[in-house]
Amino acid sequence: MESAKREEPVLRHVEKDVLIPKLMREKAKERCSEKVHAFNECCKDSGFLMVLKCREQNTALKECLTVYYKDPAFYEECKQEYLKEKQEFIRTGVPTKNRQQKLPTSM
Repeated sequence: MESAKREEPVLRHVEKDVLIPKLMREKAKERCSEKVHAFNECCKDSGFLMVLKCREQNTALKECLTVYYKDPAFYEECKQEYLKEKQEFIRTGVPTKNRQQKLPTSM
């Protein structure tokens, strides 16, 4: 059991409580994209009355997101993705969002 503890990297407070939950929110929004779109459309069409008119869409969106936020397997999936990105950053020094393949312009 002790060897399993050594394999699991120690996460800093900011990683556990800020960075991984941020990744969870982003991924949950992707997975609930239909409900995000419905809520956004309702808000665009309702103007200042969106608080009253978009309750149904807001409730559906919150319910969808909450399913993911409370799922330990989803947290673990996001944690592993974060750790993979962190390892890649340590290896290359390039943040994930800047790691797109770019061809040299002088070919």
